[in-house]
Amino acid sequence: MASLNSQLPDDGSELPSSSVELDTSRVLWKDHSEPFARIDITRTRRRGFPEAIFCPGKTPDQVVTILLAQAAAGATPVLATRADQALADYVLPRVPQARYLAQARMIVLGEAVAPLHQGTVHVVCAGTADIPVAEEAAAVAELLGNVVERTWDVGVAGLHRLLDKIDKIRQASVLVVVAGMEGALVSVVSGLTHQVVVAVPTSVGYGASFQGLSALLSMLNGCSPGVAVVNIDNGYGAGCLASMINRGTVAKP
Repeated sequence: MASLNSQLPDDGSELPSSSVELDTSRVLWKDHSEPFARIDITRTRRRGFPEAIFCPGKTPDQVVTILLAQAAAGATPVLATRADQALADYVLPRVPQARYLAQARMIVLGEAVAPLHQGTVHVVCAGTADIPVAEEAAAVAELLGNVVERTWDVGVAGLHRLLDKIDKIRQASVLVVVAGMEGALVSVVSGLTHQVVVAVPTSVGYGASFQGLSALLSMLNGCSPGVAVVNIDNGYGAGCLASMINRGTVAKP
């Protein structure tokens, strides 16, 4: 059997239809290797979105190198998540085409995918302190070609704020609900709407919230069905999942 890597065209053209008939225990791939990373430059063709750069733990030069390697391979938009202002100040002069989304804490290189989906992703967050995670989810969904609506600061301590926006929220195709503290907003929104809810617990809260564990367990134990829960503070994962739901899991990337 020919190697999977040999099935990938170097010019960015479409994969041959026969390539998907290879051994299903393996996946189509092509890497760009650096001493510190093997960069997955064909993930967009496999999954519909590029490999993201998780910045914590990486040096600024490593982030720059990975950004440039992905862009050179056409794996755009390139997303570098959890980037603080100091990192952005280092990266942007070295990658002048990049931009920094401060609220989302994300460096982006390349343009957003043209809107491909008729539906809307609506991101809802409980409190102002949850906005960085919520904005990460919203920005990722937008960059992946979705129309995104935002509703901030509608936590259950002032339920009237949510009810004031609920008709607009019900018009979306997919909901992303972001909450810290006890995470109750997810169950309330899910109980009032018909959409799939992507739930994002945040680490916002006082001591007994255990850095988001309280919200995570509350969301996992919710009695309203149709809720998918991602990891604590994982706005990126929520944005990707919402985009996949919005485009339909049967559609080819």
